[in-house]
Amino acid sequence: MPRLLASDAAARRHSTVLDHAWIAAHIPHQGSMCLLDAVGDWSAEAITCTASSHIDPANPLRANHRLGAANGIEYAAQAMAIHGALLAGNDDQPRQGYLTSVRGVTLHVARLDDLPGELLVRAERLSGDANNILYQFSVSHDGRCLLEGRAAVVLDASAISKEQP
Repeated sequence: MPRLLASDAAARRHSTVLDHAWIAAHIPHQGSMCLLDAVGDWSAEAITCTASSHIDPANPLRANHRLGAANGIEYAAQAMAIHGALLAGNDDQPRQGYLTSVRGVTLHVARLDDLPGELLVRAERLSGDANNILYQFSVSHDGRCLLEGRAAVVLDASAISKEQP
């Protein structure tokens, strides 16, 4: 598989499918916590992924035999982590970011586990710098938006304390 570079990402949208094994090798989430199946396409500004783990009875986010819609935020956070790995463009150990806040989240359904087939997870980078990024995200199924919102991500928490006066 050709190596995807950040400079390529800035120039065009990529439609090379990256599978679950590639994802697991490039983000900190491992085992059953690696929720996404594939990257469908991505650019410097956005990423679209697919997932089917929402219907898995062994999904680690399930509570009381169900997967509530708010868990879609974790799906979106993993898409953001994958986006960061793609933009980094190297095969080093995954850089661990921290979801510091979510805002404007709207849940259009109560749960995710009763939806057959794939989820479409999208994250769009709205702004940011080398350490702080603001994303807009959505999770949809069969053309219907299930949840949406914004999330702030910090890539190096120790750098924040150094920035404070």
